[in-house]
Amino acid sequence: MQKYLFFLVLYILSGNAKAQELYVYTEPASNVPAKSVSVKLMDRFVTSDNIYNRFSHRLMPQITAGLSKKVMLRAGASFSNMHTTDFRYESVSLYLKYRFLSSDELHKHFRMAFFANASATKAPFHYDEISLSGDKGGIEAGIVATQLWHKLAVSSTVTHTQALHKSRSDKVLYVPVRSYQAMNYSLSAGYLVFPKEYTDYKQVNLNLYLEIFGQQLLDKKGSYFDMAPAVQLIFGSNTRLNLGYRFQAAGNIQRMANSGWQLSVERIFLNALRN
Repeated sequence: MQKYLFFLVLYILSGNAKAQELYVYTEPASNVPAKSVSVKLMDRFVTSDNIYNRFSHRLMPQITAGLSKKVMLRAGASFSNMHTTDFRYESVSLYLKYRFLSSDELHKHFRMAFFANASATKAPFHYDEISLSGDKGGIEAGIVATQLWHKLAVSSTVTHTQALHKSRSDKVLYVPVRSYQAMNYSLSAGYLVFPKEYTDYKQVNLNLYLEIFGQQLLDKKGSYFDMAPAVQLIFGSNTRLNLGYRFQAAGNIQRMANSGWQLSVERIFLNALRN
């Protein structure tokens, strides 16, 4: 028990101090604590704002391991009725992040990381949007930079994504022309509203977020620009509850939906990999 409390205090000092960069939609340059495991269940859902004009959702369980202070590995899957009328298994994914730069000071830090993601899906090839969260199978790589100033954290990401599908190399002439590659970018800001000062690990954290996303297709004209306000509660320093609403502010490509909600809960188990 004393050992557990010791690691929990370390987490408060190293984790809660940057709670406002635990973004709802994107990943910061920071990793989960070394030797720790995080389990997350996320649900993205839309009501009538999709091409089928019906409620649909995508359930995504994820497990993340902090292999070291610089390396983080995540495995995930998705189950959905986004592309079918019945709810069923859809995709698997693997995500790796390596933090290569860290400049830490009291109440502020700057970090940069490289990440790569790969996914395989059973979903049919629909829409112009290139997303590896279940809609498309493929690979992507990118760079993320995160700056923390006391209660405010700002993070920016640039990613190159390649959709891998058998239609990419066949001789069929598709109408409209299909897109297989894109540049993605995001800008995320988080602000710690409560508590004003930390006194113990049982305090509830309240964080507010605003995240901005964009995608530019590379093999034909097309782009979108999204915004996503979100709120987050952290309980006992190890459990997160997130709620966000993402909507398209501008765009000219066909998508599954132009807006939707995301609800997730995540629990971290400190020092789970110590053996």
